[in-house]
Amino acid sequence: MSDDLPPDLPRLQALRVWHALWLERIDRKIAALRMREAERRQGERARPTAPEWIVELGIGDGRPPAELHTGDCYATGKRRRPVTRDEARRLLAAGLRACTHCRPDSELEVLE
Repeated sequence: MSDDLPPDLPRLQALRVWHALWLERIDRKIAALRMREAERRQGERARPTAPEWIVELGIGDGRPPAELHTGDCYATGKRRRPVTRDEARRLLAAGLRACTHCRPDSELEVLE
């Protein structure tokens, strides 16, 4: 087996320092990635559950309800508030428009 390392002590010591620095750098990166993963898992555990039903609110005085969505609907606007299943059914029965994308009226079995 051929020995490709330098034959003298000063160069071997320089190589050892160089590799020790690289190992330290790699260890720091591993620790940072482990911490990031732990924080991500903790964030997932602490994240509040998504509401089942969302009322999109209108613009203006009192911000009246404008449309009902399921909690995971992608078409929900920025002005919104969560509602209970009973309130969602009541709002649909009162004539509130149901989202045509997520169809909360079908899920709530409140059809016209």
